[in-house]
Amino acid sequence: MPAEPVCCGLTWISTGQLSRARKVLRRTLDTLRPHLEAGTPVIGLEPSCTAVFRADAPELMPGDQDAQRLARQVRTFAEQLVQHAPDDWQAPRLARRATVQTHCHQHAIMKFDADRELMRRARLDADVLDEGCCGLAGNFGFERGHHEVSLAVAEQGVLPAVRAAAPGSLLLADGFSCRTQIDQGDTGRRALHLAEVLALGLEGTLPAEHPEHLAARPDRPSRAARWATTAGATALTATAATAACRAALRSLRRP
Repeated sequence: MPAEPVCCGLTWISTGQLSRARKVLRRTLDTLRPHLEAGTPVIGLEPSCTAVFRADAPELMPGDQDAQRLARQVRTFAEQLVQHAPDDWQAPRLARRATVQTHCHQHAIMKFDADRELMRRARLDADVLDEGCCGLAGNFGFERGHHEVSLAVAEQGVLPAVRAAAPGSLLLADGFSCRTQIDQGDTGRRALHLAEVLALGLEGTLPAEHPEHLAARPDRPSRAARWATTAGATALTATAATAACRAALRSLRRP
């Protein structure tokens, strides 16, 4: 984990505040520089942040050596385990159906091949939704006046699919926005990051119904978070990513 909090700057990129985004990225790159110079991989647990590091940062800061290094060295959680894990590491055998919502930025930038392979190794019977966006869309669903539109988008496919999932199935969504929309969309279910699911599998047998209840999480954000400022949305994202990171580290320490 970095010695101090870092931010990808997407909050400012998505609202056109590119000068501010460059300043935020500069601070992040300064913090990560020793690791980047050492060639250390950077594991991105949040798809939107990972996409910024891989694609947006080098475009916003052309010629910046640190930004170029970060773009080359950042990996998704699934890419790390599928392509770079020790030979003796094995995914837990979960043998469970899963409904999976892929983050839009992952569709566009990182793709989903490594995730599909990791789920296959974990014996997950994955139904990867082709239902479009969850509707939260980064800042959009958090901004005042957008709540109804955001939910209307989710009701086009994602939320009905979650409600139709069997009680014993897993719900996977690596993106914080997607998990938040599912959690607050009156589905009665909670989606997990793939890192959390694998960590739960390493801990033992999953319960027959609602396996997500085993995953420790910070207190659920209040409804007021739907109207939060973009800075508030960034803070919530950091909280969820930290919880997922701890689960990921637990899984990587296991043989």
